[in-house]
Amino acid sequence: MPDQPAASPPTAPNHDTPLEFRGGWFGALVPFLVFLGGVSWLGLSGAPDETGFGPILIVALGVGVLLARDPARYAEAVMDGMSHRIVMLLILAWLLAGVMGVVLRDSGLVDALVWTASATGVRGGGFAVAIFLVCAVFSTATGTSLGTILVCAPLLYPAAASLGADPAFAIGAILAGATFGDNVSPISDTTIASSTTQDADLGGVVRSRMQYALPAAAVAIGVFALFGGAAGADGALTRQGDPAGLVMLVVPAAVLILLLRRTHLVVGLFAGIGFGVVLGLGLDRFNTSDLLSIDPDNFIATGIILDGMRRAFGVSIFTILLMGLVGGLTASGLLDRLIVWVEERAESARGAEWWIFGSISGATVLTTHSAVAILTVGSLAKEVGRNAGVGPYRRANILDVTVCTYPFILPFFIPTILAASMTAGVEGLPRISPWDAGLHNVHSWALLIVLLASIAVGRREREAPAIQGS
Repeated sequence: MPDQPAASPPTAPNHDTPLEFRGGWFGALVPFLVFLGGVSWLGLSGAPDETGFGPILIVALGVGVLLARDPARYAEAVMDGMSHRIVMLLILAWLLAGVMGVVLRDSGLVDALVWTASATGVRGGGFAVAIFLVCAVFSTATGTSLGTILVCAPLLYPAAASLGADPAFAIGAILAGATFGDNVSPISDTTIASSTTQDADLGGVVRSRMQYALPAAAVAIGVFALFGGAAGADGALTRQGDPAGLVMLVVPAAVLILLLRRTHLVVGLFAGIGFGVVLGLGLDRFNTSDLLSIDPDNFIATGIILDGMRRAFGVSIFTILLMGLVGGLTASGLLDRLIVWVEERAESARGAEWWIFGSISGATVLTTHSAVAILTVGSLAKEVGRNAGVGPYRRANILDVTVCTYPFILPFFIPTILAASMTAGVEGLPRISPWDAGLHNVHSWALLIVLLASIAVGRREREAPAIQGS
């Protein structure tokens, strides 16, 4: 009897072909539309916390499973989207930056900044400028715009009543300062995402970004000084805190120096936490039990370290789930087709820059999340820009500057909703709507104008060689 041919191993699924959805390309977009509709509804209903968006993302992912013609492959694509190395880097950076931010807060840095502003006797538009500068310092030091709003708004917005600042410009200045740090801080998630996706060194990106941030900040300071005062307000701010907390400014300064010298981000953050803890303990701003303490009766742990880490939990889960949604969309092949389509039309460096700007603008509105928007179109920006001769710094800056505009000026994004919510119930001051808060964020409007002007005139950054990696 002749030998039977050996059985062939089962054929592995072909993941080189696009994942098909019921309804074609529109079906691939439906999960994102479900997410966008749900987030807009929750946000405008007054739920700015990212943890509240988790159920919406779960529903959107479930819709993706239902619409995918191969649900198992869609699930694998979701897992692939969640597991990108840069996502893990962002989460670790959020955790460490959260701890450093709470160390600085509990050491009295923000109180010292507010004390300094009141001690100088600034009033009216001058106090609106002071609000912007205080928030810019804190957001640059901590790398978090939302944390800046949460920490600074309860201290600075009520002071507007007694120091003669216009309420809308006061909350706009808080948003503006938060925007500044989110844009330029080397430990900001958008800075990390924009530099990493474009294979650009972090220090070089931060230095090159100043040509956008500083002119916009100058415009904001001028507008706040001229128009930020409120007629008929008098009184004095009761000075809280003391100037001793200003010493803690050396902590973010040290981290900034380390990162500009190309120290690894994680190493720099650990150094900042360690330096801040030692300095805070030495200045008696807090004690060791404040860092971490155990409550055996209630089976819980509390303290600065846990408080800082908890700040990152909501945004981390939100980002992981949202990147899963992006993974499902990527598997459909729509993003690859978009890259090819754009490359065919981006015949010059200026044309490529306009396409990058348009793509990141759309992704920002679609995802409502700055860092995820950069991760979503980062490969498109790199391929299209590199083929057209646009350098890595320039690509990174177009991505980052763009995402520091819409979320801080449009009324259905988390930062504007959160800032507006901070104005509720403040005695003697009105509640500001998300639209008014964003409208008075002069820095983000100026950033948008600076970016559009630089693309229109074809201005380029001085580029260093791109780093290797993806």
